[in-house]
Amino acid sequence: MKFERKHPDELELNLTPLIDVVFLLLIFFMVSTTFQKESEISLQLPRATQDPVDKPLENIEVVINAAGKFFVNDQELVQHDVQALQAALHQITNGQRDLPLTIRADAQTPHQAVVVAMDAAAQLGMLKMSIATSHSPN
Repeated sequence: MKFERKHPDELELNLTPLIDVVFLLLIFFMVSTTFQKESEISLQLPRATQDPVDKPLENIEVVINAAGKFFVNDQELVQHDVQALQAALHQITNGQRDLPLTIRADAQTPHQAVVVAMDAAAQLGMLKMSIATSHSPN
């Protein structure tokens, strides 16, 4: 008996059902997706002018040395407590709270002196306060 070996036909992959499933998924996601309209806020922005500012805001500088002594705009205070510093700041600012205040303290300054300066500025309601540091070259 002689058996013939038939070579099996090459397998063929039918992609039609796969494409149908992908299209059905695409249609499902398109139909089920909700689109939200983002709300818009209409604003009228202020216009800038090219006129120079009349008077720039003066920067108030409080310097605290290593001994804890206060200097306000390069003038040393006689007393080194919260009340003296508040009086000096109030005299310079004339009650304006939006003037920028910079606190410069020596690296060896006692922490309490810096806290006193920050407390005096906070009690006066100063809005713009910064602490100056030096940049290390490393």
